[in-house]
Order: sequence, then structure tokens, then C-alpha cells
Amino acid sequence: MWRNTEVLAFVAWLRDYNRGSEKYKGRKEPVGFYGLDLYSMTTSMAAVLAYLDKVDPQEAAAARARYGCFGQFIGNPQAYGYAIASGRWDSCEQEVMNQLMQLQRKARLYVEQDGVFAGNEYFSARQNAELVKNAEEYYRAMFRGRPSTWNLRDRHMFETLEKLAAHLESRLGREPRIVVWAHNSHLGNAAATDMGQRGEINIGQLVNEEYGNRALRIGFSTSRGTVTAASDWDGPAETKTVRDPLPGSYEAIFSGLEKKRFFLDLRTEDEAVSLLKEKKLQRAIGVIYRPETERASHYFYSSLPRQFDFMIHIDKTEAVQPLPSFVHKRPGEMDETYPSGF
Repeated sequence: MWRNTEVLAFVAWLRDYNRGSEKYKGRKEPVGFYGLDLYSMTTSMAAVLAYLDKVDPQEAAAARARYGCFGQFIGNPQAYGYAIASGRWDSCEQEVMNQLMQLQRKARLYVEQDGVFAGNEYFSARQNAELVKNAEEYYRAMFRGRPSTWNLRDRHMFETLEKLAAHLESRLGREPRIVVWAHNSHLGNAAATDMGQRGEINIGQLVNEEYGNRALRIGFSTSRGTVTAASDWDGPAETKTVRDPLPGSYEAIFSGLEKKRFFLDLRTEDEAVSLLKEKKLQRAIGVIYRPETERASHYFYSSLPRQFDFMIHIDKTEAVQPLPSFVHKRPGEMDETYPSGF
């Protein structure tokens, strides 16, 4: 999603924009780039400890003791979840909750003592502590099935978005404008898809329920080309050729149009949009892409105008170019994004 040359170029552009923009010179906050997901439990623990090492070494020692509850599983949260499910390890639920509450209790002290950037630094540390709490719950729930873990994850993303919005509003003195970037399966209204029938929610549905027409949901589709994805969990990134869309799917309909790149407003009541309201197959490609089982692995039914407000279609796409990875995993260790491919 983010460790590729396109995001690197964007972040470089954003840095230059923040440094040189006339508009920025009068602003309290630069344009930021934030993470919402919970797949970073181990690195979030490290971020909390690094912050406390700087502002309160005594509390840092206490935090290390709390996070030490994970023992041998501190770098392998999937194994922690399995050990809990099999009764081989005690839950660390109380320890991670206590750590978050302790950070919250000392909020005023930390912010007041640490200068102009303290608010941002404390907010980041608190959100990392909250991520650890939510991720611990996620990995404990992993072996109970998909709806449970999926809903925990997307609710975490929505709550993080809400807290980020509140934090930015307090610093800007106005309601912030935020762009959320994620796969379609997270951003579209889950209630308009098969996901809703399975009892699954997503951040798009929660945003729609909270903000209504104050938020816009923009989807992206493609019909062919190449993508960067893995074949299996913990597998290497591969450049894969996207199969032609299944007949009758939204992607097949868009591919049959004369225009091969377009931006479609789905809020209108014209005939074209009305024809799209009936549920049709839609393709979702995430971290994993398995063309050999594409119908079962990557297609679901949706009503596009209920799912999104706008749709961007680029008929032929090109794979993103991954940046080198400097993370070395132990043999058999799953990626932190397991078990969801989106």
C-alpha cells in the first residue's frame, strides 16, 4: 500500500509543498501523512517506549514491564493469538489497557513540559498505545473467524480517524479536511455489498453513518494490466497480470465503453447510473492476488451507486514498484497483515 516508489514520490512532493507553499506559511500545521491500520503492534510498542524514554524514563521502564507480558511472542502477534486460543499463554489484555490508561493520565504533564511539538508527539504516542491495545484484541480474535477480526480492524481505523480529526481541529481551530486512502473493500459502504450480509462493517459505512453527505466515497476500478501482489501469506511481491473481468461485472461493463479513463459521478439520477444500481459482480484485489481462483477469491456482489459516490476507472493499470525491504523475518513468521488480504 505505501512502501513503493509512487508513495515515496508523493511524500517528497508533500515535503516540498509544506516547505514552500505560501498558504503553508500562515498555517499552524503542515499537511500530514498518517497511518490508520492496526498491523504494526510490535513497531507501535517500540514507538511508545521511544517516546517515554525521552519524556519519562521511569514510566518507560514500567511500560517495558507491561509489554514484556508478550514474552517470546512480542515480535510474532499471530503466534500470540494462537497461543491464547490454545490455552498455552495468558492474555495481555489488562497490561496493554493499563499502559494506555497511564499515558492518558499523564497527558497534561507530558504536553506541557515538552515544547511546541509536544501535542503532536504525545498524540502519536497515545495512538500507538491504543493501536497496541486494539491489535492485541485483534490477534486474540483471529481464530474466531473473519467477521470478528474484520470488524475490529475497520472499527479501529474509524476510531483512529475520529481521533485524528479531533486532534487536528484542536490545533487548526477549524474542521480539518482529510483524505483516507485504502482499498475499495474498506472505503465503500459495506452495507451495499455482500460484506453487509455477512455481518461485516467497514470504515466507509461508519463514515457514511456519522457524516452523511459531508464525506465523499471514491472508488477505483480497473479491467486489465498488472498489479503488485503476493500469491500467499509471507510470500514475495510479484508483478501479476490481471485477468480480463468476468462477463456482467462492473469492470466488464466499464471496459466495454469507448472511454478508457473516466471519473463517474454516481450521485446523479441519470439512466446510466440507474442501470448500475442492480447488484453486480465487483473485483477486489488486495495484498494477495490469486488469478487461478479469481471468482471465489476476488469477486463479490455490490450496488455501486450505494457503495460509492464517485468511481475512477482506468481500464489498463500498471503495477506499483516496491521499495526494498529492510525487515528480516524469522522462518515461518507470518506478516503482520495476516489474515486479511485487503
